[in-house]
Amino acid sequence: MKDFIARWHLSAWDTGLMTASLELGSLIGALTAGVLTDKYSRRQSITAACTVFCVGSALQFGAQSPIQLILGRGTGGLGVGALSMLSPLYMAEISPPEVRGSLMALEQFAIVLGAVLGFWTGFFTRDIEGSASWRIPLGIQLIPGFLLGFGCLALPPSPRLLVAQGRVDEALRALAKLRLRTAAESATDPLLQIELLEMQAEAALIEQTTGNDDMHTAKPGTLQAELRAWGRLFEPQLLRRTLIGVVMMLFQQWSGINALLYYGPTLMRSLGLQGDSATLMSAGGIGIVQFLAVLPAIAFIDRLGRRPLLRWGSTAMALSHLLIALLVWRYSTDWPTHWLAAWISVGCVYTFTAAYGVSYGPIGWILPSEVFPLSARSKGVALSTASNWMNNFLIGLLTPVFMEHSPSGTFLVFATACSLGYLWSTYFVPETANISLEEMDAVFGSSVGREDVALKQQIEADLGLHDLVQRWARESTTARHPD
Repeated sequence: MKDFIARWHLSAWDTGLMTASLELGSLIGALTAGVLTDKYSRRQSITAACTVFCVGSALQFGAQSPIQLILGRGTGGLGVGALSMLSPLYMAEISPPEVRGSLMALEQFAIVLGAVLGFWTGFFTRDIEGSASWRIPLGIQLIPGFLLGFGCLALPPSPRLLVAQGRVDEALRALAKLRLRTAAESATDPLLQIELLEMQAEAALIEQTTGNDDMHTAKPGTLQAELRAWGRLFEPQLLRRTLIGVVMMLFQQWSGINALLYYGPTLMRSLGLQGDSATLMSAGGIGIVQFLAVLPAIAFIDRLGRRPLLRWGSTAMALSHLLIALLVWRYSTDWPTHWLAAWISVGCVYTFTAAYGVSYGPIGWILPSEVFPLSARSKGVALSTASNWMNNFLIGLLTPVFMEHSPSGTFLVFATACSLGYLWSTYFVPETANISLEEMDAVFGSSVGREDVALKQQIEADLGLHDLVQRWARESTTARHPD
């Protein structure tokens, strides 16, 4: 955008600071949201994050100096980081287990759709005279911010959080709304009652197993209590889950996807494509391929499972990067003569993007939101999301350096990361598809151990869950085989 470049005369430092301010703001926003969402509610936190995002977008839209642009990006980053943590957390807590993966894959679908629309908006406004060429794309950001902020007001609160706060009647009403039951049906529907009792049993188990924890000796809301709550993520019973969330986000970023999105034109030029329009069209194609690839993930992610998709995706991405690295190393000095090799490389970029869209893209947001118990979920998701933004920042910082030093070596780094991701998903990640959040402890063999299993069974019996299930089974049998 010629007006943007001519108006601001940005130095390399200004450009780097403008890029980094969004990622660093998002890092802070993700960690802050992890504290506030338990104290207030998921919905209120999402609405507050939308407000912050809209303030940042307005600052960018009306910016009269580079400082205002940087401030606007940093402020908007606070909202983006908070929303990237809050949205999957809320979606995981309101979803039934059999469709949780598909529903959460919709978040990745929306992210990619936004990236595609943003890219092509900038592409088609780039030749408009004056500041409208860049103010229009920045101003359009306000529309989804307003829609999400006001739309959240119509959504029910998280029933799991309400149960944890002791507001069981409100939790039942929220659950009934989510499962499309009327108030009258909610009092008699056995499936709804069973789901609510499972949430109560999980909350009671967490309260009893942490009752002697020194976290409870600190006054809630104090610095000591917050530090203790964050520290629990690194205790033996939660450490594996924490590593899954943090490392999943690490591999998601080091797979190379955001390097392609941020520096697509630069990477395309390294593959021999010339001309701004051709470069932008090729880079824009990356977003379109990723958008289309998310669609089968939505349909099959719960049927096929998380681990197979991670393994297949890792393999396809690693091979794509490896072939690109070899072709760049062999033919980069004379692309015009070896045009077929250049287009094979572009095809590999698209193959990588499709593999990412059905694997690391959606699963990167799903896994951290479903592996943590209720007592640690918000902070576990916040830490995982912070890992995403930290590695996002490193990718943005290091990719230009890597590309300047060795384009083929850059793709080789990403191929290595995807290969390590295959080993990690094979030997470290458990299958979590079609498992309720309350049953996730059994997957990790924790909560912690046989004593907790016995305690949970006792809690379920005390709450009447076993009696309810048995009574419902008898009634169902009688209905099918009347005398």
